Formats: sequence, C-alpha cells, structure tokens
Amino acid sequence: MFIKILLTIVFLAVTVGVGFYSRKQARSVDGFVLGGRAVGPWLTAFAYGTSYFSAVVFVGYAGQFGWKYGLSSTWIGVGNAVIGSLLAWLVLGRRTKTMTQRIESRTMPDFFGTRYQSQGLRVAASIIAFVFLIPYTAGVYKGISTLFEMGFGIPYEYCVIIMAILTAVYVILGGYKATAMNDFIQGIIMLFGIVAVIAAVLASQGGLSEAVAKMAEIPADGAAATTEGSGGFASLFGPDPWNLLGVVILTSLGTWGLPQMVGKFYSITDESAIKRGTIISTIFAFIVAGGCYFLGGFGRLFGTPPTLPNGRLDFDSIVPSMLASLPDFMIALVVLLVLSASMSTLASLVLTSSSTMTLDLIYRDKKSLPGEVEEGSIDDIVSERVERRKVVVMRVLIVFFIAISLLIALNPPTFIAQLMGISWGALAGAFLAPFMLGLYWRGTTTASVWACFIWGVGITVINMLLGNPINPINCGAIAMVGGFPVVWIVSLLTPKMEKKTVGWMFGE
Repeated sequence: MFIKILLTIVFLAVTVGVGFYSRKQARSVDGFVLGGRAVGPWLTAFAYGTSYFSAVVFVGYAGQFGWKYGLSSTWIGVGNAVIGSLLAWLVLGRRTKTMTQRIESRTMPDFFGTRYQSQGLRVAASIIAFVFLIPYTAGVYKGISTLFEMGFGIPYEYCVIIMAILTAVYVILGGYKATAMNDFIQGIIMLFGIVAVIAAVLASQGGLSEAVAKMAEIPADGAAATTEGSGGFASLFGPDPWNLLGVVILTSLGTWGLPQMVGKFYSITDESAIKRGTIISTIFAFIVAGGCYFLGGFGRLFGTPPTLPNGRLDFDSIVPSMLASLPDFMIALVVLLVLSASMSTLASLVLTSSSTMTLDLIYRDKKSLPGEVEEGSIDDIVSERVERRKVVVMRVLIVFFIAISLLIALNPPTFIAQLMGISWGALAGAFLAPFMLGLYWRGTTTASVWACFIWGVGITVINMLLGNPINPINCGAIAMVGGFPVVWIVSLLTPKMEKKTVGWMFGE
C-alpha cells in the first residue's frame, strides 16, 4: 500500500506542478484553448492518443467487448490505430490546421458558424457538444474510480470526487498547454504500463500459448469451459463479427467528428509537425488500444463477473477482477496507467466543453469576411480585458461542467460502454460528415449541416427514449455513417453558398 500511495502522490504532484508551470501561457484565449497554436508533434500526438484512450477503453470497453468477442476484440484496437489515428491524421490533419487558421476558428462550433456562415449553427453545435460530452465524462469518472476502489480500497464516491478536483486544478491553472504536457507524461506511463500489465496477466495464466489454448476451449455461447469447446473466443473474427464491426466503426471513425479530438489539429505548429505526429500517434494507438483490447480478450479466464440487480452481468468489473491478484507494485502501475489515461481525457473534455460554451454561446465574435470592413476599432487595453474575461468564464464553466458530470458519475445510469456509445453517437453523428465534407467539398450547404445535426442527435435520442431497441454502440455507428448521405443529398437539393466566400475559405 505504501508503494501504491507513494507513486500516486508523486504522479499527482507532477500533474499539478505542470499546471502551475503553464499558467503564464494560459492568460489569453488562444493560449488557454490552443496553446498559442504552437504545440509540437510529440505533445500533439500524445495529447491526441491520451484523449482517445481512457478508463472508458481500459475498463469499460476492454472488459465488455473482450467478454463478448474474445481475442477478436483486438481488431477494435487495430481499427482505432489505422482508422482512428493514422487515417484521421492523414485526412483531417493538414486540412483542419490550414482552414481553421485561415478562418480564425478556435473550436468546432466556431468552424461550423464561420464555414457555413450561420451563427445559429455555431450556437446549436456548442449546445450539442456541451450536452453530449457530459455522459462521456461520467463514463470516464466511473471507469477510473472502479480501478481506484480495487487498488486502494477507497469507496467509489470518494474516488470520483478526488479525480474531479485534481483534474479541475491543473486544467484551470494551465489550460491546453498544461494538458498537452501532462498528456505526454501520462502517455509514457500508458505505453510502459500496458505492456507490463499484459505480460503479468498472461504469466498468471501460464503464458501466451497456454492462455490462448484455454480461450479456445470455451464455447461461443459463454457456457462453462469444456475440452470440446467451439473455439469461437480464440478465432480470428470471434463469435459475432457483425456486431464487432459496429464497435470498430464507432470507436475508430467516431474520433473524426469529436470536438476534443479534432481540436488537437488546430494547435499543432506546422505541416512538418503533422507528418511526424501522424507516425507517433499511430504507433501509440497500436500499443495502447491494441494492448487494452487484447488484454480484455482473456477476461473469461478469470471467472464470470457478478450480476447486477437487473440481472445483467457487471461488465465494468471484469478488468478489475483480472488485475486484483497481481502484486502490489503491478497494481500501483495499473492505477497509474488508468489514472494517466483518464485524467488526460477528462482534461481534454472539460477544456473543450468550457471553451465551446464560452466562445460560441456566451461570446460570439463576428469575423470579417473578404471585402468586408470592420466597424470601428477596439482599443488594445479593452481587447486584452475582454480576452482575460473570456478565460475567467472558461475557468468557471470548467467547474460547472465537472460538477454536472460528477453528479451523473455518482449515479451512473448504465455501463461505461453505453455511456460512451450515446455520447459518441450523437456528437460524431451530428458533426463528422459536415466537418469532413466542409474541409474538402465546396458544395456543402448550410441546410445540409442542419439536417445532419437533426439526424445525429435525433436518432441517438429517439433510440435512447425507446429503451435502446438498437444497441447504443450500433446506433452510434449508424448515426456516423448515415450522416454522409444526409449531407450529400441535402446539399444537392439546397442553395449553395456564395462562391467568393467559399473560395476565400479554401485559400483562393
């Protein structure tokens, strides 16, 4: 226990120390939200990866999908690396950096408002982002607190509150630069931690080949292991490849439309940094995501998880039960691993939500288009005061957002995986298609963006109100993919934007 407490205290002290170190760079809006648009490839790549993978993946997704699909759940990690990291950086990285810098966009709602010349879109997008980032944040809290409770014996409620306070402290102090620096430190811990944990868990089962052989003996229906099992949980595509594909789509393609993920491309220094960041981010995702799902695939070797009052299995307890028998030092490493993954994601989520609400709902600066003349001039001193006021409002909203997420986390309505499915489904279903097509296709119209907002949020909320007749994971995947035909068809049928304005946005 002494080792676990000592390592955790050192980690938390470093985290808060980085916040104090970065506070001078967080006085302006650009400094607080984007790190002055001068964050290098290593920090950006690790910020992207650590925001991507949190306790939601390590505890919720790895446990639930490892139980359902066995070793084939590793494909989810592969998809996250190839689609969610490599292709995301290749397709969105340079375009996002150049266009958002040209139109002076700081957030994704700001992009929609300027790109499609609609303050209504900007407001609607900010509300959607704020509302649907909350369940994701609650899922992260639940995941990290479950592990903390296992490792330290501290009641769940206290764990949630402690994590909320610590995250608030360093984000409020240092903004994005503190978040990115801590993400780098936390990412290093995640890389070493996941490799060590996998090795320890496999060793407890007699090694890799012995563990795989045991998995092959388990029938695909999940009954007790027999020597004549079907081997479905050790097969290449598992017992349910179609639902597995839905999970791959949601968790991989979803990052392309999430404000907290796309925002990383706003702040990177230049195009050469984007190339290096692409490689670093992809390698990071292969190790961390691939490792998490590969580890979760062995969950059935550690017994059946407990049953909840509603009769369903408690999937969120699977990974903690796999780790409970490890030596104290390894448990301390696991706690730091999940703590690192979760705090980085939480920091990204709260910073995104607060900046979105401040810049896109409370303060909505009107941008001048080519050929327009700004009315009047603002004194530099007044402008600096306004900037500082915006930063103060963002800090207040960080506390507000964390408080709401905390209330949900203390009484979580469903499994971690379902919380993330609802959040990602609505956000990426609404934002992915109009954001990506808006970067590449000049014919995308304002009406098509409204249609996609209604589609993504509508299908997610209706499915939820009807009791989730479609699994939230599959519903989220449908919302994302379905947004592309919605935007394309509506754009063909509705009036186009002015060519001169669109040409300026594309650098002409």
